[in-house]
Amino acid sequence: MSLRIREIADGLGSRLRVTAEDRHSGSLVILERGDLSNGTRALLDRYGAEVLRAFLMAARLSLSGGLPDEIVGGPFATQFRLVVDPVVNLALTQDGGLVALDIPASLWDRLYAELCLISAHTSEGLRAPARSPRYN
Repeated sequence: MSLRIREIADGLGSRLRVTAEDRHSGSLVILERGDLSNGTRALLDRYGAEVLRAFLMAARLSLSGGLPDEIVGGPFATQFRLVVDPVVNLALTQDGGLVALDIPASLWDRLYAELCLISAHTSEGLRAPARSPRYN
């Protein structure tokens, strides 16, 4: 069940669709580049989404100095990498390198805000399971 779908875009035409779903095993965040025709998407559980959120802020603060990669294990194992050459982006790699999703720096602030909202809504869902899971 999709609980929240948002598409964020920049002035250069880059688009990122962020979908939050509620599953029996927990929440799932799906990231898809809407401006690319390859259909690549990354799947993150709640932990992976929280690490991505923190990595976005760390990348923003240390852009010129570089940043060590972060790796999240589990069913949606992901490597987060700051790429600065030729253009600044955040690279997510999953499935042993078969799935790669690049997020341009121009989308980072809006993605960070969206991940904060998703975290708040999923936390509320954990505290109040009797309430409706929809938070559109």
